[in-house]
Amino acid sequence: MVKKVAIPQKYQVWIDARKHYRLTDAQVQMARELGLNPNKFGKLANEKQEPWKKPLPEFIEEIYFKRFGRSMPEVVRSIEEMVQDQREKKAERKIRKETSKDQSSPSN
Repeated sequence: MVKKVAIPQKYQVWIDARKHYRLTDAQVQMARELGLNPNKFGKLANEKQEPWKKPLPEFIEEIYFKRFGRSMPEVVRSIEEMVQDQREKKAERKIRKETSKDQSSPSN
């Protein structure tokens, strides 16, 4: 049986926003790089009540292009991939730290 890995709350908010607003991994990454708050997406994503507004995915892509001058990030990674990479790096650092302690301690 595969053990389910818990996602930290600061990333879970982005996963919930991705599902709720039907965003792609690229659009979520763009929003994160822009510094947008996923809790405020409701204000931005009400194009049905306020028809002059663009749909949220188009809005994110437009402001990303204005800020960075490209339509998408060069490397697109999902939130789950980012969390997994961080866990692997943390485990590697822990192993490296333990091996350096073992080598530096005097053995009598």
